[in-house]
Amino acid sequence: MASTANPAPRPAAGANPAFEEATYRKVVWRLAPLLLICYIVAYLDRVNVGFAKLQMAADLQLSDAVYGFGAGIFFFGYFIFEIPSNIILHRVGARVWIARIMITWGIISALTMFITTPTMFYVMRFLLGAAEAGFFPGIILYLTYWFPARRRARITTLFMTAIALSGLIGGPISGWIMDAFHMKNGWHGWQWLLLLEGIPSVIVGLVVLIKLDDRIAKAKWLTAEERDLLERNIAADNVEKEDHSIGQILSSPKVWLMSLIYFSFVMGLYGVSFWLPTIIKSMGVSNALHVGLLSAIPYGAAVIGMLYAARSADRSGERRWHIAIPALLGAVGLVLSVIWSSNTTLAMVGLTLATMGILTTLPLFWSLPTAFLAGTGAAAGIAMINSLGNLAGFLSPYLVGWLRQATASTSSGMYMLAGFLVLGAVLVLSVPARMVNR
Repeated sequence: MASTANPAPRPAAGANPAFEEATYRKVVWRLAPLLLICYIVAYLDRVNVGFAKLQMAADLQLSDAVYGFGAGIFFFGYFIFEIPSNIILHRVGARVWIARIMITWGIISALTMFITTPTMFYVMRFLLGAAEAGFFPGIILYLTYWFPARRRARITTLFMTAIALSGLIGGPISGWIMDAFHMKNGWHGWQWLLLLEGIPSVIVGLVVLIKLDDRIAKAKWLTAEERDLLERNIAADNVEKEDHSIGQILSSPKVWLMSLIYFSFVMGLYGVSFWLPTIIKSMGVSNALHVGLLSAIPYGAAVIGMLYAARSADRSGERRWHIAIPALLGAVGLVLSVIWSSNTTLAMVGLTLATMGILTTLPLFWSLPTAFLAGTGAAAGIAMINSLGNLAGFLSPYLVGWLRQATASTSSGMYMLAGFLVLGAVLVLSVPARMVNR
């Protein structure tokens, strides 16, 4: 597809631009808050094990390698059930399926508080991944039902700021829970953490069941004219896309390239997400609450970077450089965090730059595959890219843990993650601009 020089989103033929803008604002304000809350509690339940480790590792005698394997085995369950889960969502609707996902993972996350052995840790993390499979690609697919490509970067980024917000909010809360509740009712702080952060997922899942609309046609809060406008825009957006079979998706070189790009970026994401509390602690910060407060800084900065880059990408229609540059900045930040590791302030600057860069790449990345996938092909393709990419969620924390145990330092792990970010940036720039720019 040819790139456009038009700096503003293009309205549908015959549409009143002011009416169109007002309609999309209405849709954003209806969908975005609920989806954002969903992902905040999802991501918090996925990575709060990084904070739990600060106490759990000693209580259960878990080595860094055992913790890294357990943190990452989540993604095996995620990988196995991802594609079928997304296809089910496409067929039965987002409302019921997203609610089912959230309620089951909230229960499993809370029950993880009762583990006593490494094997139990592995089993519960695997089950958590199986329960959550389909959530993220399901939301990405769901957004294609409502927003054309030229508007999707900003709404996807707004949704994915939940990663940063979960770190911004969750870090201090996690540290506070572990300090304030430690040994109440005879439970350790990490047990209270898993329980209290699992319950909100169940509650939000029930809200989704009541409030979420599957499609534009079912949205009673829209007028007939607004529904017609949105439907026309989606129909026009899908004209140049092809609905591929599942077999074609599994053998598509473009889909495999997207999977490798996403894998490279996810390596950086989970290397930081699962190990950031430990990295900060290794700088000499021992109090769990202080670790939580410091971990909020990189995520707070990331929110700003994510929203700015998404706005710029949608205005210009350019996608590739908006992804590659943050990835390279993330790699530089990881390297600087190692070089400056002896100085807590400078090391935090490096980690902040790294977190900003890594988190900015992720929502913008999804503007690439959704530019050429549609229908059942989109459901399968998005799920395949996400599931293969998220295998890095297993490999990344495990390799960082193994390297840390082998070298008694996190430096080699950070260099490895930086290398993957550079690889991802190079691969993004290999994608033809005409295929993804709008």
